[in-house]
Amino acid sequence: MLLGKTCYKLENIGIFMSQSKLQNENLAESQLRLDEPKMYRVILHNDHYTTMEFVVMVLKTIFHMPTTKATDIMMNVHNTGVGICGTYTRDIAITKTNQVFELARQNQYPLKCTFEEA
Repeated sequence: MLLGKTCYKLENIGIFMSQSKLQNENLAESQLRLDEPKMYRVILHNDHYTTMEFVVMVLKTIFHMPTTKATDIMMNVHNTGVGICGTYTRDIAITKTNQVFELARQNQYPLKCTFEEA
């Protein structure tokens, strides 16, 4: 008889625990609100030394742009002083900016690339 009551209590505790877990999961789910990540624009800046061909190559290589789009952005950099290469999350924007810097340095160009919050 005692064994039966113990099992019954364990069953009640098990049910209570599962209800509690369910309530905690629902509470956590309702409290968990994910925000969209901030986006950043990657920008190329004009200088008087970097060739237009190199800028097009950078846009095609690092930003995976077709030749026509890369040429349009390169002309925008040339004419206005800056050109937006794309909009990315912070980590990707930092990576692409560093890749541009390294490629320019390896080819001995002073090409400047920055990023800013979109």
